[in-house]
Amino acid sequence: MNPTRALLVHAVAALAGMLEFSSPADQALSRYFRSHRSLGHRDRAFVAEAAFAVLRRRRSLEAAAGSARPRALLIAALVRVFGLSGRALQGALEAGEQALVARIRGFRAESLAPAERADLPDWLWTLLAAEQGEPQATRIAEGLLDAAPLDLRVNLARLGRDEAISRLGADGITAVPTPYSPAGIRLQGKPAINRHPLFAQGLVEVQDEGSQLLAYLLAPRRGEMVADYCAGAGGKTLAAAMLMRGSGRVYAMDVSPKRLAALAPRAARAGVTSIHRLALAGENDARAQRLAGKMDRVLVDAPCSGFGTLRRNPDLKWRHGPAAVAEMAAKQRRILAAAARLVKPGGRLVYATCSILHDENEAVAENFAASHAEFAPLACAELLAAQRISLAAGARLQLWPHVHGTDGFFAAAFERRAS
Repeated sequence: MNPTRALLVHAVAALAGMLEFSSPADQALSRYFRSHRSLGHRDRAFVAEAAFAVLRRRRSLEAAAGSARPRALLIAALVRVFGLSGRALQGALEAGEQALVARIRGFRAESLAPAERADLPDWLWTLLAAEQGEPQATRIAEGLLDAAPLDLRVNLARLGRDEAISRLGADGITAVPTPYSPAGIRLQGKPAINRHPLFAQGLVEVQDEGSQLLAYLLAPRRGEMVADYCAGAGGKTLAAAMLMRGSGRVYAMDVSPKRLAALAPRAARAGVTSIHRLALAGENDARAQRLAGKMDRVLVDAPCSGFGTLRRNPDLKWRHGPAAVAEMAAKQRRILAAAARLVKPGGRLVYATCSILHDENEAVAENFAASHAEFAPLACAELLAAQRISLAAGARLQLWPHVHGTDGFFAAAFERRAS
């Protein structure tokens, strides 16, 4: 991984654009690559890995380098995260930067404040430590610093998991079953899976194991009417349709027509024809209201801070502040109440986020339970056990990277009482 001087210049320039935080980091990086098409696959991989390492560990790297300049941060990441020596970096460094490398190598993390050690903004560390206790908050923060593995969901309606693993292995891709999701497989490394025939034929989809488990918590049955109320690009919609073996009807609802449009080619690739896309005008959309009381199952994977996905999206912790969390929580309560109208008596409602914060998770679920007496809570542990998934959950589901190897997810389930 010894970079050339020119490659380090590219990495610094790409990182500088990402550190503006004017858009999601992956979008900023994609823009840079589009404007520098001469960069090869390995060069792009270096730039991406190095830049994202800085975003994950920005605070501790700033302290080690004694600077917030993108170039200093990048050199600090190459030394502290990737373990490169001054000798390995010699061909990429400018005059005088060996002294910077020496400073970085001599830096001791014991001098860092707790929030700096956790590589979190002060406000987020304070909140997480207050909710979880400092030892657990430290473990959570450490788990969120690791790069996420590449998980796939096998389309079990068309292919068995063991066969998928065997076919990937035959092409030199090492894959193992995920520990919890019956449809999940975890890949070693980051192969270009979107070029593999299994992906092209709709037999596998990229999906974190935690996200897959939400579909099993919803547990739709054949022939039912199901709504994915915040469907986005439809990963969980497709997972629900898979469990229903293509029968029944799945409504993919979202306020973004652009995100929903991405579902069409994915559904076609997977061979799914039971999905109906519905772009919502808002929480009181007239077309959604016509479906009130008709849905057997409704999933609300609500918009949230996304702090459970910091392994993949480390820029979120620098882009969002406490005001954004409060705004999200208010929106989540409104969305959950609107989606609940769709559930018929005896039907199931699942509320989920990829957040790790109480205000977006337990507080929203508790507010809903207190204001909607027509819904009774369901124990997530029992719902997963009924799907033969052995996972130590309680009344509600909380997944952690450092415990489960998934993104951070929360879920609460309810059943509408029979009228």
